Amino acid sequence: MNADKPDNIAPARPVHHRWVYLNGEFIEAQQASLAITTQAFNYGTAVFEGIRGYMPTAGGGVHIFRLDEHLSRLRQSASLLLIDDLPEHESLKASILSLLRRNDVGDDCYIRPIAYKHQLLPGMGFGVKLSGVSSGLSVNSLNMRRYVKQDGLSCAISGWRRVADNAIPARAKITGSYVNSAFAMESAQRSGYDDAIMLNSLGYVAEATTANVFMVKQGRIITPPVTAHILEGITRASVIELAENYLGLEVEQRDILPSELLTADECFLSGTGVEISPVKQIEYHALQSLEPDSLSIKIKNLYLQAVRGELDAFNHWLTPIY
Repeated sequence: MNADKPDNIAPARPVHHRWVYLNGEFIEAQQASLAITTQAFNYGTAVFEGIRGYMPTAGGGVHIFRLDEHLSRLRQSASLLLIDDLPEHESLKASILSLLRRNDVGDDCYIRPIAYKHQLLPGMGFGVKLSGVSSGLSVNSLNMRRYVKQDGLSCAISGWRRVADNAIPARAKITGSYVNSAFAMESAQRSGYDDAIMLNSLGYVAEATTANVFMVKQGRIITPPVTAHILEGITRASVIELAENYLGLEVEQRDILPSELLTADECFLSGTGVEISPVKQIEYHALQSLEPDSLSIKIKNLYLQAVRGELDAFNHWLTPIY
């Protein structure tokens, strides 16, 4: 499969595409700019999506993975910040596809739409707020192949807790909330780990810094529920559907204590960026996630087949650019 070639590891500096979309116009990326007074820059009041495009194994042009679901979640996230003037779904979808065609995308890629709070409206007093602020929309894209190591991740259990849903909504990809992930990732990497698994305010497993968490124990796949202060991941939902439809396994969604995670047989992370990434070690505990017959590897292979158009039953997840 094309996805397994060594040269599919991303370069250190992904190549950004020439054109971006900014507030209804296609402009060259080097010309795109926002004022330093932009509310989102000052207060983290923006939402985003990370979306991937893949070249199918059979060729025929890049397809975007679960574009409709990502745009629906973007709109849901935006509504929480009172950004209610996004283009209609089909219009935004068409603009993104037009942008990718303009950039002549011909390989695996990454797309990032950002809906943001822009400027205070006339008569509004200075300060951080959601109402009385205009909004904007940008979309940029870049070449992206795999960037996560393929020989298994090592994860710490972070001392930084996942932000509670009643502090910052966990189901929204709000830019400002990602400083929480940055703290956890920085601490983990300075301690020699690849990533961090964060607990929620109740002490249960929530998620990794930018990915959902699955563990395998005695042949059962288990993942924290959406009530555990986690992002309702689109890749997470894909894993659950693939496991149930192709492996005949019911995925348990329930709270997980850190001690249970430490005694798991396997663990893997899921997300648009990390795709499906087996975890070989959590703290001092070695896992069997990389064994050829592990469920982690089976799920990873099924996912790579799905995104590259090899599973006919899931081709409705793919939107062609051309």
